[in-house]
Amino acid sequence: MSNPLKVAVLISGRGSNMQALVNASREAGYPAQIAVVLSNDPTAQGLEWAAAQGLPTAVVNHRDFGKDRESFERAVDAEIKKYGCQLVCLAGWMRLLTPWFVGEWLDRLVNIHPSLLPAFPGLHVQQAAIDYGAKFSGCTVHFVRAEMDHGPIIIQAAVPVLPDDTEDTLAARILECEHKAYPQAVCWIAQARVNVIGEKVLVTGTHNPDAVMNPVG
Repeated sequence: MSNPLKVAVLISGRGSNMQALVNASREAGYPAQIAVVLSNDPTAQGLEWAAAQGLPTAVVNHRDFGKDRESFERAVDAEIKKYGCQLVCLAGWMRLLTPWFVGEWLDRLVNIHPSLLPAFPGLHVQQAAIDYGAKFSGCTVHFVRAEMDHGPIIIQAAVPVLPDDTEDTLAARILECEHKAYPQAVCWIAQARVNVIGEKVLVTGTHNPDAVMNPVG
């Protein structure tokens, strides 16, 4: 097996998707490793979990940079590159990224969003799906573009929206899918099976050419 893909995971809070990526990376034959877990918030709960797992952690506190977003991001970029990372995964990273950072990591910067994009970008998306009367929601793993919650879609996973769902119950059902879809997407990228053609993703060598996971009940 070739050397595993080195991944930086960026978090702002508890980092449950980061934990899913770490757990997947420890499975035999998984083609990626988590090289560093980085946060913009020194109090992020996920940092403590990552450190307890023996993983390298780093903090670049955005408050130290005032309103200078690009200087903050250049510091983040330098920290990521210090660990030789080849892919950046946003996992509850609550900072909007500038075009500079997106360009620096173009098609090597991945995000997960708890809706079936392009439906319901932004925040409070589970409640938005319920309010709209959507019959299905889910999650989307996509390459990041400068516009929030936009970019080529790598994989989506769908769940039903039930008549008695609340924002919390729907979020919990979607989160189960997130913890499967994100490691799958990173695995495909590490296997060099993900190709961006135009602004669409083609995943080669899969029995599911549309890269849609089965719904979770």
